[in-house]
Amino acid sequence: MKLKKQVTVCGAAIFCVAVFSLYLMLDRVQPDPARSPGAASFPRSQISVLQNRIEQLEQLLEENHEIISHIKDSVLELTANAEAQAQGGPREGRSGAPGLALPLRLPNGSWLLPPEGRPTFLALAPQDCRFALRSSTDTSSTASSSSRPRAQQQQQQQQAALQMMAVSASLPFDNQDGGVWKQGFDISYEPHEWDEGGLRVFVVPHSHNDPGWIKTFDKYYFDQTQHILNSMVTKLQEDPRRRFIWSEVSFFSKWWDNISAQKRAAVRRLVGNGQLEMATGGWVMPDEANSHYFAMIDQLIEGHQWLEKNIGVMPRSGWAVDPFGHSATMPYILRRANLTSMLIQRVHYAIKKHFAATKNLEFMWRQSWDPDSSTDILCHMMPFYSYDVPHTCGPDPKICCQFDFKRLPGGRINCPWKVPPKAITSANVAERAQLLLDQYRKKSKLYRSKVLLVPLGDDFRYDKPQEWDAQFLNYQRLFDFFNAHPDLHVQAQFGTLSDYFDALYKETGIVPGMQPPGFPVVSGDFFSYADREDHYWTGYYTSRPFYKSMGRVLEAHLRGAEILYSLAVSHARHAGMDSKYPLSDYALLTDARRNLGLFQHHDAITGTAKEAVVVDYGVRLLHSLMNVKRVIINAAHYLVLADKETYHYGLAEPFLGADETRLNQDSLPEKTVIKLEAAPRFVVVFNSLEQERLSVVSLLVNTPRVRVLNEEGQPLAVQLSAQWNSATDMAPDIFQVSVILRLPALGLTVLQLIKSYDSHNTFKSSMRLFLNGRDLPVRKYEAFPVKVIPAAPDDFCLENQHMRACFSGPSGALKSVAQPGGEEEWRLTSQFLIYGTRSTKDKSGAYLFLPDGEAKPYVPKDPPLIRVSEGPFFSEVAVYYQHVQELVRLYNVPGVDGLSLEISCLVDIRDHVNKELALRFSTDIESQGTFFTDLNGFQIQPRQYLKKLPLQANFYPMPVMAYIQDMQTRLTLHTAQALGVSSLNNGQLEVILDRRLMQDDNRGLGQGLKDNKRTCNRFRLLLERHSQANKVLDGQPVSFPSLLSHMSSMQLNTEVLAMPLAPEKPSPPALRSFVPLTATLPCDFHLLNLRSLQGEDDSLPSTEMALILHRKGFDCGLEARNLGFNCTTTQGMVALGGLFQGLEVASLQPYSLTLMYPLAPSPLNSTVVHLDPMEIATFRLRLG
Repeated sequence: MKLKKQVTVCGAAIFCVAVFSLYLMLDRVQPDPARSPGAASFPRSQISVLQNRIEQLEQLLEENHEIISHIKDSVLELTANAEAQAQGGPREGRSGAPGLALPLRLPNGSWLLPPEGRPTFLALAPQDCRFALRSSTDTSSTASSSSRPRAQQQQQQQQAALQMMAVSASLPFDNQDGGVWKQGFDISYEPHEWDEGGLRVFVVPHSHNDPGWIKTFDKYYFDQTQHILNSMVTKLQEDPRRRFIWSEVSFFSKWWDNISAQKRAAVRRLVGNGQLEMATGGWVMPDEANSHYFAMIDQLIEGHQWLEKNIGVMPRSGWAVDPFGHSATMPYILRRANLTSMLIQRVHYAIKKHFAATKNLEFMWRQSWDPDSSTDILCHMMPFYSYDVPHTCGPDPKICCQFDFKRLPGGRINCPWKVPPKAITSANVAERAQLLLDQYRKKSKLYRSKVLLVPLGDDFRYDKPQEWDAQFLNYQRLFDFFNAHPDLHVQAQFGTLSDYFDALYKETGIVPGMQPPGFPVVSGDFFSYADREDHYWTGYYTSRPFYKSMGRVLEAHLRGAEILYSLAVSHARHAGMDSKYPLSDYALLTDARRNLGLFQHHDAITGTAKEAVVVDYGVRLLHSLMNVKRVIINAAHYLVLADKETYHYGLAEPFLGADETRLNQDSLPEKTVIKLEAAPRFVVVFNSLEQERLSVVSLLVNTPRVRVLNEEGQPLAVQLSAQWNSATDMAPDIFQVSVILRLPALGLTVLQLIKSYDSHNTFKSSMRLFLNGRDLPVRKYEAFPVKVIPAAPDDFCLENQHMRACFSGPSGALKSVAQPGGEEEWRLTSQFLIYGTRSTKDKSGAYLFLPDGEAKPYVPKDPPLIRVSEGPFFSEVAVYYQHVQELVRLYNVPGVDGLSLEISCLVDIRDHVNKELALRFSTDIESQGTFFTDLNGFQIQPRQYLKKLPLQANFYPMPVMAYIQDMQTRLTLHTAQALGVSSLNNGQLEVILDRRLMQDDNRGLGQGLKDNKRTCNRFRLLLERHSQANKVLDGQPVSFPSLLSHMSSMQLNTEVLAMPLAPEKPSPPALRSFVPLTATLPCDFHLLNLRSLQGEDDSLPSTEMALILHRKGFDCGLEARNLGFNCTTTQGMVALGGLFQGLEVASLQPYSLTLMYPLAPSPLNSTVVHLDPMEIATFRLRLG
């Protein structure tokens, strides 16, 4: 009775809080009468303001209605539970913790979990919802960039951006023959066009060095790269007019470590006097399709920090000549790193032609969500087929090839057009100069200014001194001739990329970073890429998915290790224990950053390197994964010790074991089995997310007799499940123990496992195995009752408090989802499909997707085996086909995990020939050809299925999610690895899981894809309803996930790590959970990194760290669901002052993204920071 009273009081209190918050919100949207003296006459602008306010009010009422209904449900649940306990429910009081509520099996077979002691809520400030609602024309409601004068903002907004989606929709893609410029058109000019202002030509020598492709990184370095860089130092010093640009810091730093102090000084001089430019300055030139924004930023920081420390240089211009298509995330990252200009090359030939015809090849690239122009960066698009010499001097490759002096007769390469270059002499210089000038003038006609950029280089060029001489001496003779003849109206010279952009800015009379007059503004991205005909580079979105997945796993581990290491070192310093702490773990972090950075290279994560090179990347990834696990273990060891004085670091015997192991670079992970003996075993659980997390944590143990206690020694309810070696073979001595834990943000939780039978708190999963008519022996054990059914099942369902998922009996495939007890059921079917490749000469390969028509259903040899297991915390369906095992799991957890379906596909197509396996979801959603994919996990890009293009052209990269929607519903597919995705029909989403191709696709690799691995692809499927107050703005250039969707994605990509204490410790020291934050961060904030910065000694950290925060843009227009933790938004304000438990913020200084430039500190309080939606901000932080 007493408990019932408490519950009622608690429910009433929550209700009052909700009503009071509604009152406050209403008060906030009331117009201020004092400000409207002429209240009688309403100008039009005020009416629209009033209309906006009414709409906001409608939305608020609806949100509050939802909050109150959540509260009502919670109160009813609490009351029901209280009554069950008061009546001496079936399980009361038999455990060591009297009154500990336990799961309850309902008559319909589903489970009811007891509500937690404390309520949780989702409270979104209405101001934080306006960002996503703002249409592309109205920017009045954004508080963004308040420092910039409003008039200036409006003036910059007047020019509507060219939306790339609209450009693609308008183009015919007819691939007409353009003459000498095959994919373009004839260019003509009047001879006197340059009489007023002459042409200024900058020839930019470069060498494109792939950190791994046909050879490994190290082999390229020893065979070619070191010679290029050595010759560079010598040859640039021979003539001060010579220039060169370099971009891959990974190679440059390896070379730097091997050269003399004298040579280093020469390099610094060459950089200082402008002869050598470091362009972009990243560790690599990253792929922009599959890479995640954490890794893109991390490799840029690694490169920039190296350059600043060793050469003292800050890159100004971006150079990306080889990534296979370009993402809108890259210009944002470069702009926030304070670069002002960038160059791109691999863009669909039809888009290049259109941009050339409209003189839009140079444009301000703006983010589609940017309310003003703060994200603008000047972008130069190269107009022709390639970045090699035949395709860079002008439209006619036959002529340009004659000015690639590496191809002089007698060399190893020649011109495919059969006209060789001629060395420049006083006898032929006039004729050769005229021929080249004609190309320069024609190319110049495609741009708006009289400044011309002409790259001069190719892959691994300038590796021999003879080539330096051939190019530089012959070009200098041509330049001398141009410059000595004013009647030609041309000035030509060697230049760097920034020399070119500086001259362009000077000619247009503007400050670098501003918009040159008349230059267009472009928003959107440049996927998907085709270099000729219908050869779309959409295969590499999936190629070698095993390594795409492994890279993502390393990324999550590295981020967790960075944060935990920074916190552990700060606490150790604070306690004066830093001499005992393994600070040298910093070298392991540096190595992991560099290996993860190397893997972002556009031939690594893409899956487009030779097999031996792929193995090299895999070995590096695995090596770093093991090392960062060690960093996490060492940090966790220090942080969970109750008495830090007892801390002792032993390299040979780690305090904690790893959560899982991988035998080789191409093995799937195997979870550690915790062996329980007489003594209790402790497990430390790490949640590396910045939000609290209510999750099912599963451990493997060697006995079904197990009790799990929390830190206070109270027993936890446990779901005990069998472990299976195959569909019909139960493992005899491995068992899965699952508990529900509330894990603190960035924190460590301690569990204790004891070998003893606890019938009161242990719930065994019930299992049914359907053999589908196949006569197979089943190996099972008494510990688990398994019902073996020879036939196929009827259709069946799994259910939790949020959803019911139903499956087709014979195939085990997903069929529909519904809300429990609700009338409405949504069709949601899944199906595996097979794509073949063409029978013609051109076939699919590592880069290209060239299917032989639409996909055909996957038909396995035998009907599938289906295993259904159900328990209080999760239920799952495992379906075993010949080439894929599909596991669909429904968590019975209040909060994020329980609101979506978890799907994993273990794929093995090693016996296929020229086949690609796809998974398609079909619904009744009226998506009408529109779908949405993410760019690098940073933003969402709307897509339109274009019938006029071939099937393969409609595939796009999906690093973390894709969704379809209509006015009622949104279906999001979340992914834990980058894969190719499309929506080829109304209401469909499909993803390519793996590709096995027997031939090269003629893009230089010289191999097919035959090294497939057993690969596990992990997904979450989330169905959300649009709330009535919100209209879906289709056709808008901008869309956002909901907060629930963001959280689902983060939890899928950031798994909880459970690390057992090493068994050798007979009497372990007292352990205590580590809760690093005093308050929760707003739930639209993501702690991207807390990265310790390098000290004077390369292998040790300084006292400063980089705090990188991202404020996510989100859509409030989907029904708010309780996330399982207290979630609030704060209009982008975060107080960092007292955020870290036990540590003060000694200093906090905002910096550019890669820490190169200090920014003006925040005027308010020095430790309160403000971010606009979507923005990423970096701070130098010192904790005292």
